[in-house]
Amino acid sequence: MLKLSKLTDYAVVALVRLGQKSEVTTSPVLSRSTGIPEPTVAKVLKILATQGIVTSQRGARGGYRLAQPLEDISIAAVIQAIDGPISLTTCVDGGDCDARSTCGLGGQWDMVNAAIRHALSAITLADMKNHTVTDRLGGLHVPPMPDGPEVTA
Repeated sequence: MLKLSKLTDYAVVALVRLGQKSEVTTSPVLSRSTGIPEPTVAKVLKILATQGIVTSQRGARGGYRLAQPLEDISIAAVIQAIDGPISLTTCVDGGDCDARSTCGLGGQWDMVNAAIRHALSAITLADMKNHTVTDRLGGLHVPPMPDGPEVTA
């Protein structure tokens, strides 16, 4: 199962909340408004700052702000900042594989991985905030979740 880390989930929540604020915001303030523990918010913001997704300001009036608007930050950028390159299997993009000689699928996962990266790059934090993700998927059919409504774009 492809599953994002909790830190990536927390990063998306923190970034969307940060995008709703016009002023520099501290990690304790973001923690209180999101319900994410403050040490986790601080850790996520530090990572995002090193990746250029947020900027930090030191001093008495210090804190964090988005480096660019929510509309310009893709989900793929956040995933890569927190979890590293988006890769479904170890053999994607020429990575090492113990079964390369017997598998017979060498390079085929690259197409799947590229499609996933493309879809994640098309979804922005603004889409997440505004609940417009399905509008951006270009007709992609999303199967219903158990006990949930079916979503079509």
